[in-house]
Amino acid sequence: MRAKRTLAEAKVPIEVPGAAERAQRLSSVLEVIYAIFNEGYAASGGEQWIRADLCQEAMRLGRVLAGLAPEEPEVLGLVALMELQASRFPARTGPGGEAIPLLEQDRSRWDFVLIGHGLRALERAEALGRPLGPYALQAAIAACHARARTPEQTDWERIAALYDGLAAVTGSPVVRLNRAVAVGMAFGPAAGLELLDELEDEPALRGYHLLPAARGELLERLGREREARAEFGRAAALSRNSPERDRLRARSAPR
Repeated sequence: MRAKRTLAEAKVPIEVPGAAERAQRLSSVLEVIYAIFNEGYAASGGEQWIRADLCQEAMRLGRVLAGLAPEEPEVLGLVALMELQASRFPARTGPGGEAIPLLEQDRSRWDFVLIGHGLRALERAEALGRPLGPYALQAAIAACHARARTPEQTDWERIAALYDGLAAVTGSPVVRLNRAVAVGMAFGPAAGLELLDELEDEPALRGYHLLPAARGELLERLGREREARAEFGRAAALSRNSPERDRLRARSAPR
């Protein structure tokens, strides 16, 4: 109320932004909501891998925004992405709070109600007939995982193709890293490792623990155990999240 009174006393005009300004503002709002969700989905530091409270708030905000802008594919895409990702929460941690990566999760514990909500939101975004933006493309990737009842059923070739589109839209080094992992799953670890090698000198990935973690995964699949353990150790040293760091340390230990 105090803020409203201050604005009224100052006679600040309230104007509806034009289309270009509205699109820019919407993009900023989506970015903030997704940042909140991401911090909850995989906490950047601390003793918990998941902060469900942050994710729930981000999802609430996303749904409110979808109610206000039901014809915006990126709003629907973000809602779909968050719901599909959140569906994995029951399987993402073990009894002691330890981190469980995607391919090791018990998929029977996923929340299939949330998966249904997420898939419907993605279908609504796609039905609008406009080019898919970063959030809708990420939701389409998450949908590939959600539809696979076992890791072996995952359509990695489609995921790699979707990452091609996402990389073209965003130019993000992190997206290129994820694309390399998908290529490694679709076309063999050597192909993925070749792409990861191209990212070693990428400034934006310097100190990013998921780069050596991804290298460790692919090296392990190639049977290069000693190199893989070294990469997992490197990733553990860079991680600031305790459950994730513990998992990486365990994988760096000699077997």
